[in-house]
Amino acid sequence: MGSYYVQVCLRCRSLLCSKTTATTWNFSTQVRQCTTVTRGADKILNGSSFFRGSHRTTQARQGWKPQVFCYSDLTAKHLATESKDGKFTEELSRADVVAYKSPLLPVSDAVPGSESQMPLDLDAAAEVSALEVISDEEAISIPVPDAMPPASTSLKDYVDKSETLGKLVQLGVDLWKLEQRPNVGSMLLRLDFNTDVAPRLLFLKEIGVEESRFGYIITHNPFILTASLENLQTRVNYLKSKKFSSETVASMVSRAPYLLNFSVKRLDNRMGFFQQQLNLSASNTRDIVARLPRLMCGSLEHVKENLKVCEIELGFKANEIQHIVIAVPKVLTASKRRLTQIFDLIHNTMKVPHHLITKFPQVLNTKYLRVRERHLFLNYLGKAQYDPNLPNYISLDRLVSLPNETFCTELASASLEDFYVFQKTL
Repeated sequence: MGSYYVQVCLRCRSLLCSKTTATTWNFSTQVRQCTTVTRGADKILNGSSFFRGSHRTTQARQGWKPQVFCYSDLTAKHLATESKDGKFTEELSRADVVAYKSPLLPVSDAVPGSESQMPLDLDAAAEVSALEVISDEEAISIPVPDAMPPASTSLKDYVDKSETLGKLVQLGVDLWKLEQRPNVGSMLLRLDFNTDVAPRLLFLKEIGVEESRFGYIITHNPFILTASLENLQTRVNYLKSKKFSSETVASMVSRAPYLLNFSVKRLDNRMGFFQQQLNLSASNTRDIVARLPRLMCGSLEHVKENLKVCEIELGFKANEIQHIVIAVPKVLTASKRRLTQIFDLIHNTMKVPHHLITKFPQVLNTKYLRVRERHLFLNYLGKAQYDPNLPNYISLDRLVSLPNETFCTELASASLEDFYVFQKTL
């Protein structure tokens, strides 16, 4: 009987050991797989493939956390199963589990599984209150927006921030005109008033330009602010070498702002062109240029065209054209339509011959409507007499130069009200 119980005990012991060995081997295989996953995550974190930036690091951590949690759940299930097989097996299993715990994230039995699996926002930062007291170093590190707007379609947005623009406005510069020209607005914003603008203004003042003309000059020629002072002085010296007085040079620069932007060679070529084309003396050439300095800046093609119109279409001789240009230089820059229209009225309608027009060339520079209204009023009164050899002669000079009241009393022998009433009938 005793031997029978001994054999039963030995069989139970062998079955228990074999079951414990198989279960332990199976669990060790599962733990090894989880450990491999954990080590892979450790390599991802510590190796060269670690994602830079806190956002990607958080995603990587969230990726291997569920695997660690899976390892914890597997351990708990195994422990619950082995607890039924005996105390020895439970202690052995727990010892094996402790040996394979991850060094990165230890498993805590006190934290519930649902709470442990919640992702952690490592990038979340506490918002700083506007009333919180900060140190001087922190205050210095706070980024401050630029004083000027980064981009704008109008210079008015920069006037309060730019010293240069503010001073230019005080000088009378029309910024709304300059901002419509390409690249001029950005050029002005890059200028420093003390180093770029002030020296050019002092130069203009030294050559005799009045301060009240600074705004007009810069508005029409802002590029004078970037011109070399040496080049500007060279061009002024050239004009003076051609026997232009200092007062004349200052007047020419004030009325033709682009004059000093042209090289000495170009200025000399222009002077020679007018002298040759019109067969003028040096004195007459200087007189024409001084009275109309924009002749030195404009296109010569338009001047050539007007000379051809006067000669071919209007029928003036070369000496008559010379006399007209010396008396009225604006004939060279007038539009072709205006010249032909006023000439047709005077020569074909009023029957004034060429030599009388040459004698009073100012009529070609008069408004067409003014000449037409006065001629029609005199013709209505029967006093339109422009022949100097006949009685009641009316000169072209007086016809176009007298004010309305003097014209009515001296030439038309009528009241001003009568002239106004006649104008309404036209």
